[in-house]
Amino acid sequence: MQRSTTSALQCPVSGSTEVELFLDLPQVPVLCNVLYESRDDAIGAARGDLELGYVPKSGHIFNTAFDPDKITYAQTYENSLHHSPRFQEYATGLADRLIERYDVREKTVVDIGCGNGEFLGLLCERGDNTGVGYDPSYDPDSHREDDDRPFTVVQDLYSEKYADHSADLICCRHVLEHVPDPLDFARTVRRAIGDRPDTVVYVEVPNALFTLREGALWDLIYEHYSYFTLPSLAYLFRRAGFEVVRVGEAFDGQYLQIELRPGEPEEVPTLEGDLDPARVTEAVDRFTDRSQGKRDRWSDLFAEVDSQNQKAVLWGAGSKGVTILNVIPEAADATEYVVDINPRKQGKHVAGAGHRIVPPSFLREYQPDLVVLMNGVYEDEIRQTTRELGLDPEFVVAT
Repeated sequence: MQRSTTSALQCPVSGSTEVELFLDLPQVPVLCNVLYESRDDAIGAARGDLELGYVPKSGHIFNTAFDPDKITYAQTYENSLHHSPRFQEYATGLADRLIERYDVREKTVVDIGCGNGEFLGLLCERGDNTGVGYDPSYDPDSHREDDDRPFTVVQDLYSEKYADHSADLICCRHVLEHVPDPLDFARTVRRAIGDRPDTVVYVEVPNALFTLREGALWDLIYEHYSYFTLPSLAYLFRRAGFEVVRVGEAFDGQYLQIELRPGEPEEVPTLEGDLDPARVTEAVDRFTDRSQGKRDRWSDLFAEVDSQNQKAVLWGAGSKGVTILNVIPEAADATEYVVDINPRKQGKHVAGAGHRIVPPSFLREYQPDLVVLMNGVYEDEIRQTTRELGLDPEFVVAT
């Protein structure tokens, strides 16, 4: 899509009306992480347009066609990664680092968007803390009634009505990108802290610059209203009244982390050094060609697989797998199944494309010729799993 500029839109981070439109993905599923019982229901999943706009002032990217009324988070929403040993290692290391760096021991922790409480549980158990989590998709059946957990979960979105629940550490991981008004959300968290200067806030989001650098179309999903870069993440929280303590990339560059303490709001924050939006502008300029080249390459690969009647499966029923099946028709035609280790996904069907999700053990009988890994960070554990199943397929990483 040719880049164009519009003044009819407003950046949700900076308020700037200088928005450059640079990508259009029409009629994608609005919720990639909602899974369906039947193929027909999955194919009939609600759809919406994804039109990305870039704001040079803040380095922020957002879906200019986003409609929050299309989005509902409930127990059918499932995006937990904690079944992966690689991700468990990352989450445990992160919990330990936050506990040690900020002396979060025998204190109170709040986790906004806690899922089923996996990370909140780590913070509480490893630091002897107590906690409260908020998440409308929380499944009470994920824990036994006699499970003596050091935390509780409120099955609701975090909002102003919970602002009196003070904490020593507030975490918000992979939530902010979904929020229709991130500035209001950040200000709500700041008001909840009040005059507690020692409270620490930890926020983690997908790294938009990683997506731009890689030309990774399958990192783009409708339910993500915002695509944060280091500049736009710092801009948002400085404007909302936070002091940035630490900011950086994690998980092989796929995530952004920011650690904050309460401060004074800056209406127009200064962005310098690593937070200069100029490097984001350069990546946006190159993204269209990169993403089109990647789309062409993967279309050709799947077309060849189909023409040779090879058995191919995708590994990973998260947003990457859902997106590639919906934006590259050849991928949907050449594959029949999607593999995932999360038992809550197995037996369900992928939004839009309708492919059935199967456990790794299914491959022992299916005997695939090719396994397409949707996230290379999990390659070692996936290769080990296929070896244990007595399989020796060809592997290719969707990069």
